[in-house]
Amino acid sequence: MQSVRSSIILLAIFLAGLMAIGSVSAQTSKAIRIGVPAAIQLRVGRDTVDAVRMAIEEINANGGVMGRQLEMVVADETENPEQGISAVRKLTADERVDVLIGGYASGVVLAEMPHVAQSETIYLGVGAASPSITAKVKSDYPSFKYFFRVSPVNSTHLAEGLVAFVSTNVAGNLKYTRVAIVGENAKWAQEIVPTLKKGITDAGLNVQMTELFDPQTSDFSPLFSKARESGAQLMLVLLSHASSDTFVKQWYDARVPVLMGGIDTKAQDADFFQRVGGKAIGEFTTASAVRAPVTPKTIAFWDAFVKRYGRAPVYTAPGAYDATFIYAAAVQRAHGTSPDVLIPQLERTDYVGVAGRIAFDDAHDVRAGPDYVSVRFAQWQDNGARVIVWPKALQTGNLIVPPWMRR
Repeated sequence: MQSVRSSIILLAIFLAGLMAIGSVSAQTSKAIRIGVPAAIQLRVGRDTVDAVRMAIEEINANGGVMGRQLEMVVADETENPEQGISAVRKLTADERVDVLIGGYASGVVLAEMPHVAQSETIYLGVGAASPSITAKVKSDYPSFKYFFRVSPVNSTHLAEGLVAFVSTNVAGNLKYTRVAIVGENAKWAQEIVPTLKKGITDAGLNVQMTELFDPQTSDFSPLFSKARESGAQLMLVLLSHASSDTFVKQWYDARVPVLMGGIDTKAQDADFFQRVGGKAIGEFTTASAVRAPVTPKTIAFWDAFVKRYGRAPVYTAPGAYDATFIYAAAVQRAHGTSPDVLIPQLERTDYVGVAGRIAFDDAHDVRAGPDYVSVRFAQWQDNGARVIVWPKALQTGNLIVPPWMRR
């Protein structure tokens, strides 16, 4: 009788062991799910999705992460905070993704963050520039430690880069000293203006006027008249949600005698010059995605993206691609996907990606500067050539003025 009882106990232990092994096996073979909240009606959103897809395919082709494959789930966050919240809830609650990679509009991402904190899901941002996002990490780390900004550099660093470019290249080469600052009345632009004005003034230049307009504006002629009357020689623009196409076309058609450029998200689209009928000639803008030897990975990524999708990538693509590899590497180091073990690994990130060397500061913001991710500017020139005009190390041509100002 004792022997039978012992055999039953041993059998139970054996079966429990098999069940445990099966559970571990199922867990390790289960796909790691990457949720992508993106404004997919815009190029920035579509490029986010396509870059994550490309990275996933490369990682899976090399065996995945800890023997697990990666898979992607997409939710359209549009440019609306409520829709962004719905997208995050769908991905975290319904789809139960392991990580979020995406985001575009700063106001939308800020609205999403409490729901990200509640779900305790890591979020690698690749599109929103507002410093207010990572300020939440700094002020309330336990709640918002899940957020990391991979790209772009925050708008304060963008403003500092723009000031450096204007003071050295525009003022230095063209001798322009009178500046107008105009842009859309949005969170990121509001935050950038004080830094921009102070930097321009400290550089010895004069800010002739500052004006933020409704992003729904369709007639910019009054604004251009004000810029002309102010005596400005350079108009620095802050455009992301407003219609850059309309703005540029009206600037060209009115032959506004003011050089124009700055931070214009949609003007970074590879087809922008053709889309506006060549009227972007002379406009310069940030160029986070460029086919240049920024790192050993930059040109290879650019060419692979163009070959795969038939178009050049915009700024969210390098960020989304790098973010996927950064996350995969952190999971590998942590031997798991739990935020408790992953966050310390992400905080130790030192990764040479497509956009530059990526590391995070104590607010989980991507570090900016010559040794990390730097700000670059390109200009639309004759025949639609997109020429890198700053920094000097990557320069492929000199800054020009639009045709009607060349006299």
